[in-house]
Amino acid sequence: MTKQVFHTNTLGDKLRQLRDEKNLMQREVGAVIEVDGAFISKVENSEKPINRKHLTTLSKFFKVQEDDLQTLWLADKIRLIIKEEKLGKQAIQIVFNDFNQQ
Repeated sequence: MTKQVFHTNTLGDKLRQLRDEKNLMQREVGAVIEVDGAFISKVENSEKPINRKHLTTLSKFFKVQEDDLQTLWLADKIRLIIKEEKLGKQAIQIVFNDFNQQ
């Protein structure tokens, strides 16, 4: 199997990278959280969100920080909310500025 270089801007990207590093099939990762391989494929392609409760199990399985997966999961949620919004980028900037002032 050829190793690929991944940009891990989404949880799906990160899960695909982790799976590839262990040379696992999608169905094998799915079995860890009791879903099928087709669901993992959709998660990796950002077509379906994963349930937050699965992140603990996946972080232990892949031996990565759960906070890293949680951060990507939350970023995906934000993207989903604003992706069709014309002013989404401006709204994110306001929230970012608010957080920086705290």
